[in-house]
Amino acid sequence: MASSSATTGKAAAAPGSEGDLTALMRRLGHDFADPALLAQALTHASRAGTAEGSYERMEFLGDRILGCLVAELLYRSFPQENEGALGKRFAALVRRETLAEVAGPAGLDLGPHLSLSRGEQDSGGRENPATLADACEAVIAALYLDGGLEAARRLIAPIWTPLLKADPTPPQDAKTRLQEWTQARGLALPRYEEIARSGPDHAPHFTLRVSLSDGRHAEAEGRSKRNAEQAAAEAMLALLTDDDA
Repeated sequence: MASSSATTGKAAAAPGSEGDLTALMRRLGHDFADPALLAQALTHASRAGTAEGSYERMEFLGDRILGCLVAELLYRSFPQENEGALGKRFAALVRRETLAEVAGPAGLDLGPHLSLSRGEQDSGGRENPATLADACEAVIAALYLDGGLEAARRLIAPIWTPLLKADPTPPQDAKTRLQEWTQARGLALPRYEEIARSGPDHAPHFTLRVSLSDGRHAEAEGRSKRNAEQAAAEAMLALLTDDDA
C-alpha cells in the first residue's frame, strides 16, 4: 500500500537511528531536509514527556492536509456524484481504521519506527490502531512541513487512489445502517450519549454509547464526537450480527 516511489526493504537499524529513518524516508518517497520533523512525527507523548515534543500537534495538521488532498481526489475522481455521496466516501477514507491500515505492516509499516515509552511499548503500542493512525497523520504533516503540499500529495495520491476506487458505490455510514436496521424492526431510533472525555483541549478523546430501545447498547471511542458515534454504531452492528448468527 506504500507509495509507488517507495522501496520495500525493511529497516535493519534500531528504531530511531539515522539508518532507520533513512529507510523509512525511502518508503515515504521523500528525502527530508530536516529529519527531526520525521523523528517528531514518530514520537509518542509517553516518550516525549510533553505534547509539544510528540506527534500530537503534527497529527492535528496532518489530519487537515490529508482531508484536503483526499477531498480533491474524490472531487476529481467522481465528477457525477453529489456532496452527500462524496461525503460518505470521504468519511470511509479518512477514518481511523483506514489510517491504521495505511500505517500498518502491509503499508508504510510505521510501527517499528515509533518512539514509545517502555510501558507503551510493552502494552502493544506499536500495533495499536489508534497510535498507528495518529502517527500516519503526523508523518503526513512532517512531509508537508519539510517539502510542501506536493511532498504530501506524492505520498497520499498513490495510496488513497486505489482505496477510493475499490468501491464503485458510495459506502453507507454505520449510523445510517443502524438507523435503517431499527426502523425495519419497528424500534425507536438509536440514542447516542457521551459518557467520557479525555485528552488535551486541542486533541480531545470521546467515548460514546449508543443504545437501542430494546435495551442493547455498545460503546466506542473517537477523536471527535462524530467519529465516536460512527464507531459506536459499527460496534452495535457487529453485536447485532453476532446475535443473529
